Amino acid sequence: MKVLKLIFKNALRHKLRSILTISGIAIAIIAFGLLRTVVTIWDSSVDAASANRLITRQAISFIYPLPNAHKDKILSVPGVTKITGANWFGGVYKNKDNFFARMAVDDNYFELFPEFIISKNELDDYKKNRNSCIIGSQIANQYKIKVGDQMVLEGDIYPGRWEFEVKGIYKPRDKNTDATQMLFHSTYLNERMLVESPTRANETGWYIIQVDDPKNSANISAKIDAQFKNSIAETKTETEKAFTQGFVSASGAIISAMNIMSFAIIGIIMLVLANTMIMAARERTREYAVLKTLGFSAKHLVGLILGESLLISFIGGGIGLFLTFPLVAGFEQAMPKGFFPFFYIEPITIIFAVIATLLVGIVSAIFPIQKSLSTKIVDGFRYVG
Repeated sequence: MKVLKLIFKNALRHKLRSILTISGIAIAIIAFGLLRTVVTIWDSSVDAASANRLITRQAISFIYPLPNAHKDKILSVPGVTKITGANWFGGVYKNKDNFFARMAVDDNYFELFPEFIISKNELDDYKKNRNSCIIGSQIANQYKIKVGDQMVLEGDIYPGRWEFEVKGIYKPRDKNTDATQMLFHSTYLNERMLVESPTRANETGWYIIQVDDPKNSANISAKIDAQFKNSIAETKTETEKAFTQGFVSASGAIISAMNIMSFAIIGIIMLVLANTMIMAARERTREYAVLKTLGFSAKHLVGLILGESLLISFIGGGIGLFLTFPLVAGFEQAMPKGFFPFFYIEPITIIFAVIATLLVGIVSAIFPIQKSLSTKIVDGFRYVG
């Protein structure tokens, strides 16, 4: 008990230095938690992909659409149980800062996405009205939209004024399900294209396919692509996970840099705390000589120095971890929903932060411990700091 009391008093002997060190550790843990959250959330969007869904898109590039005529041919491939289409609409809702996914989809879209939870009544109302739409619960909460409200988009990819009536609000089934989408009828889009821009009518951005067995995905993908080989609209079919991975890989360098930076921060706080501990040990060289003279063993000195280092590290780490939660929540509110459809601290981030705090405390104490144990008593008394 007396040793613990001594550790606590030593840690706060130089209050300003200890407070600055604790603040530095707390800020570093916050930065680590924020960066790691971005990295893990970016990767978890891939994990959210379903194993029994395939994506068929234009072989040249995702931006080129496919003919609607492909749909029935794809559905005829053995192993394909359902198919639906989607078009990236884009557009502007109120102002350009309000970024979230807006897509024209086929009526059976929700059959292939059971992770989007919506009531049967709302879905039926949606299907009955040509210019209706369904939005995610996060979009509804952010913009205070409720069922029955009007949403007006200014089209960019598809120019013009587009008016929709919100007929339903879907909720995410899982934590990493995207609840920031606006979905409306592809028939509404196609009807206007037939009138305003006939060359762009009867097209689908990409097809989402449900297969009977995920183990047959590669075989089914090959058969689908073989059907359209040497046609004017060749296809590329891949699993939804691979399709999502392609988007994530486009930002891979940035994410890798953030990942490296998050661990570099741990090295920085290690240096900060090590510097504090080295200064403290140097100042107490004569005290350690006195303790040795009084009979304190090497075990006691190791306990005093390591305990002080761990105490400072855990106080800073604890404060940092405590503040990370509200700051991540604030970051989530500030970021456009389209960039991070879901944003939360994963348990692995907390585990890494705790391990980092422990390692920083231990590693920072190694040199001061070695110095105090190797200094002879007589040299310690002669030391003038």
